Amino acid sequence: MLKLLASHNWLIYAIINPSLEDRLRRYARGTLLDIGCGVKPYEQMASRYVDQHIGVDHIDSFHDKSKVDLTGTAYRIPVPDESVNCILCTDVLEHLEEPGAAVKEAFRVLKAGEHAIYTVPLFWHVHESPRDFYRYTEYGLRYLFEKSGFEVVEIKALTGFVVTFCQELTYVLYRLRFGGWINPLWWLVPPIGHIIQATAYLINKIDPTRDFTAEYIAVARKPGKQSG
Repeated sequence: MLKLLASHNWLIYAIINPSLEDRLRRYARGTLLDIGCGVKPYEQMASRYVDQHIGVDHIDSFHDKSKVDLTGTAYRIPVPDESVNCILCTDVLEHLEEPGAAVKEAFRVLKAGEHAIYTVPLFWHVHESPRDFYRYTEYGLRYLFEKSGFEVVEIKALTGFVVTFCQELTYVLYRLRFGGWINPLWWLVPPIGHIIQATAYLINKIDPTRDFTAEYIAVARKPGKQSG
């Protein structure tokens, strides 16, 4: 997970990562399939709870492919029906032209009674363009999962307005660090960014404005009895 952290975005991951580990602890076991795995940033975290962590990603991924175990797409995963115990899919659905088809494919490969864990943005800047298509509300996510046959266990907003605003503000400030050390902002922005993010992290604990969340975490279950 450290592969994702940097001075300009530690705020959002300081909130996402504990929530994600809590869901992995509760729902992950056996064989975990990481859809759109990229560099497998959560491999170390998941290793405490699963026996095998299989990463699948497409051949044209923007990321380093050294951690990819299977080459495929979210629409066509090269594993048999009902062959994995848990699905992990972090910030991938927004990059898919047909998210409903991808969720149906996840349903196909997941064993009955097992769980899929997703993180998905609501308020976030365009990234990995031009492959950035959607943002999701709680209600859109519930519709996608239930239409594909899943039972929704939970959909939780992870941040309030202050974190969402301050994290995006920090991204904007870092864009002003052009020109190298001769630009005074090269030196000023990092400490300012840390102060902004630290303040927002503390305020998030009392900020109730979850309608402005940057990110949701969702857990869905495939109906049926676990195979033991």
